Amino acid sequence: MRTVFLLFDSLNRHMLEPYGGKALATPNFARLAARSATFDKHYVGSMPCMPARRDILTGRLGFMHRSWGPVEPFDICFTEVLQKAKGTYSHLATDHFHYWEDGGATYHNRYDSYDLIRGQEGDRWVAEVSPDFDTLRTKYHPAQFSEKPRSYPRAHMLNRKRIAAEDEFPSYQTVQAGLEFIETNRDTDNWFLQIECFDPHEPFHAPDRFKAEFDSGWDGPIRDWPPYGHGRGDTVEDRELRANYLASIAHCDALLGQVLDAFDTHDLWQDTALVVTTDHGFLLGEHDFWAKNRMNLYEELAHIPLFLHDPRFPTPGARVDALTQTPDLCATFLDLHDGPRPESVQGRSLVPMLQGAPGHDAVMFGFFGGAANVTDGRYTYFRFPEDLMQQELFQYTLMPTHIFDFFAEDELTEAELSPPMPFSRNMPLLKVPVRPSSAMFNTYGPGCLMETKTVLYDLQTDPGQTKPLHDPAAEARMIRLLGARMSAVSAPAEAFRRFDLTEPECVS
Repeated sequence: MRTVFLLFDSLNRHMLEPYGGKALATPNFARLAARSATFDKHYVGSMPCMPARRDILTGRLGFMHRSWGPVEPFDICFTEVLQKAKGTYSHLATDHFHYWEDGGATYHNRYDSYDLIRGQEGDRWVAEVSPDFDTLRTKYHPAQFSEKPRSYPRAHMLNRKRIAAEDEFPSYQTVQAGLEFIETNRDTDNWFLQIECFDPHEPFHAPDRFKAEFDSGWDGPIRDWPPYGHGRGDTVEDRELRANYLASIAHCDALLGQVLDAFDTHDLWQDTALVVTTDHGFLLGEHDFWAKNRMNLYEELAHIPLFLHDPRFPTPGARVDALTQTPDLCATFLDLHDGPRPESVQGRSLVPMLQGAPGHDAVMFGFFGGAANVTDGRYTYFRFPEDLMQQELFQYTLMPTHIFDFFAEDELTEAELSPPMPFSRNMPLLKVPVRPSSAMFNTYGPGCLMETKTVLYDLQTDPGQTKPLHDPAAEARMIRLLGARMSAVSAPAEAFRRFDLTEPECVS
């Protein structure tokens, strides 16, 4: 078996034609859907970017114990399981620059080889000591201009000076690296290729030809990096941001087309699996919010696209109604390659679902330190602690780093050694209290959340999640499902206290 896994970042399900999207044409996603199975109830797990990738590699949810951080010494990753048990060769081609940072530096080494393409967003790539800030200030909107050393906006402006022609775009080069791997190895067997594009993640920078069809009326400086937080209404600036996002999706659609062309040219459909998905969605003004990390995990963020082609069981054009989520990808890759399944893997293989096997009865998802969210495919339930700023909250880790920094001094000086947890393979853990001084607290943790009210929605009668539902019986059922999921992932005792749940009463 050979597998190609194409992973985009921040790709909105509802924008794609196979899911009813009408904002733009996505002919290659439609082409993909015609050759594969489209999953209609696929959800995120741990949020945001690197927590989602840890879920993919390990097959289990991590957000109850840990925020953004590296793969841990006790984590069992499917790439290493397959290499040791089956000799499966794995390769990563990516421009996802978070792999260079402290909070992602252990991920790419779980593959046999890798291409790391430079230049996306805040990647500190271009070495320029004294940039011409006067010129840059005229080119970029004030909200995305910065002279601050090591800042994402500053790095992005310098990176953009090297990215003009279409073949200079990191996402384009990422797909070319993946296609080169296919060309080199198409006559061999037993490999796994992950092509991972940072696009359409912000800033929404696409080649000019993709932007040409989306005229927003904007005549100001470059504005393609949206705010995180509440919206401002439908302004020309908002329309420009949305237009740039649509252009980025159009670019992603074209890149997908290149992968599909390779499948057609070499008839890979006969012997190569193809999986296409994303880590999470993105808000562009819906619910009066932009971006992620600040608000509830609405459907636009949590309900994500997934396509699967298994050459052993072709299901062209099929729709799968089973409820699934991100950790299921790990189990699926192990299944596709007939690899052993470690006890630590809690995801379910998607392969039997192609033949009608059931999915989950419910799935849990969320940000570390925020709400615990659960859906059964009909209802979504967001349950918050009584006080986000005062909750009893600890990280359990052997790798105390955040995105781009170590844990703060007052976090580590108060850390304790905790006995092993069921997932840590007899390894004791650092139990680190979360403090407002933590680098994650106000970036992707409790301090940045702008919605904190427990709420229930009925997706059948209210798919837009605009009318919170008061239904004590339905809420009680969702609480039981949530508690059962928390127990299944060995959520620490204080997590049940935070959410005012009693563990024995919750297990169904």
